[in-house]
Amino acid sequence: MHLEFPKEPLKTLNDFLKHYLMIVLSILTALGLEAWIEHAHHAHAADIGRQQIEAEIRSNLSSVQASLEQDTEQLKRLDKIRTGVINDLKSHLPDDVIKQHILAQAGDNFDLNMNFPTLRHEAWDVTVANQSASWMDSERMQRYSAVYASQRDAITNMTENTALLTSDMHLANVVADLQTGEVQPREFLHTVSQMTALQQQAVNDLKTLEKRLGDALATKPNSV
Repeated sequence: MHLEFPKEPLKTLNDFLKHYLMIVLSILTALGLEAWIEHAHHAHAADIGRQQIEAEIRSNLSSVQASLEQDTEQLKRLDKIRTGVINDLKSHLPDDVIKQHILAQAGDNFDLNMNFPTLRHEAWDVTVANQSASWMDSERMQRYSAVYASQRDAITNMTENTALLTSDMHLANVVADLQTGEVQPREFLHTVSQMTALQQQAVNDLKTLEKRLGDALATKPNSV
């Protein structure tokens, strides 16, 4: 900051007060301009962060919707197979007949076939790291934070549930039995029931995540 000193001595108190007032006004103007520039910079950085985060959320929402559609179809297929086996067992059909029904429905294309989206989070990480997030309004930040937390929870649940199904090799054994045509109806029913339950959980999680992603993008009153 540059201060302009008087070229001539100040002769009166009035002259001194005038010069003092000019210095104070200059300092206040400079500080105000600096604060305005800093605020504009923060607002610009926050707006860029918002745009990048919302673009990332839209991409994740599109991926979730695609996975939800595929997993819903897979759930219908598994549930149909499961219901067929239950009905055959309740009807006390011979095991060989039930085996043929299972092979006809499951065949060589029987697997969990669960589709879970890749959920991006780089834009959020960058915005938090460069502190742009701290310059956004609190209501918007709460929505963003909640949806990224939901993404992490959904991924964790999916990983844990899938590990539970595949850890004891029942699924792999059932698939091998199907390939050799030696599937055991009740053992198959237990496995396909587990698969159906897991698939249902995945569909429920995706529906919840879809809603939260949509809510995060919703325009709220008084949001900047």
